[in-house]
Amino acid sequence: MKQAKVRLYVEQALGEGQTIPLTKEQAHYLFGVMRMAAGDPVLLFNGRDGEWRCCVTIANKRNGELLCEVQTKPLQMPPDLWLCFAPIKKARTDFIVEKAAEMGAARIVPISTDFTNSERIRQDRLQAHAVEAAEQCGGTYVPEVAELIRLERLLADWPEGRQLMFCDESEVGSAKRLAATDGGSWAILIGPEGGFSESERARLRALPFAHVVSLGPRILRADTAAVAAMTLWQQAVGDWQ
Repeated sequence: MKQAKVRLYVEQALGEGQTIPLTKEQAHYLFGVMRMAAGDPVLLFNGRDGEWRCCVTIANKRNGELLCEVQTKPLQMPPDLWLCFAPIKKARTDFIVEKAAEMGAARIVPISTDFTNSERIRQDRLQAHAVEAAEQCGGTYVPEVAELIRLERLLADWPEGRQLMFCDESEVGSAKRLAATDGGSWAILIGPEGGFSESERARLRALPFAHVVSLGPRILRADTAAVAAMTLWQQAVGDWQ
């Protein structure tokens, strides 16, 4: 059996015998860029129905169609983890979203803090980066990228029962680590390049559901901190155990 070399995210339902019409952009990629033809296999997922091996039935650079043949992976849900972070420079914000999707975040929440450098995001562009990351890493779920929200509003509407891993840069070099737990609903909070303000830090430390942690003996860039924090959380609480 010919091996599929392309993996795509689609919106349509997937199931045996289901036909999937392609968008103009998808058709251009498959048949114009990847030079695929009728009969070639493609892997599809939609975040709901797992991953399916499909066959090209119509190949045209402006449109096309695929036929679902067999499920190759069931839906694999990530842990109930949010990554909350303050946007930074464009390329580094893109990096954070991509790595969060690869490493198993269920939801990605950009936040505005007292020292956040960027007060705007393109939610649709960041969501597209999350889709691309899921396509590349073999995941069957795509995390939602939320709209930018003020930190105080996020905390005011905090869901009951969700624990918070607060990565406080003032704890650099301390021994504060996240103790292993039975999982459940969690969020990781990463601050901006300038760190949290004193008032933000005081409020976060006072929260009964917050777990203050250190990310080691050196102050990390925000994008590095996001990857380090997710690694620590996954090993202590998540699905890497």
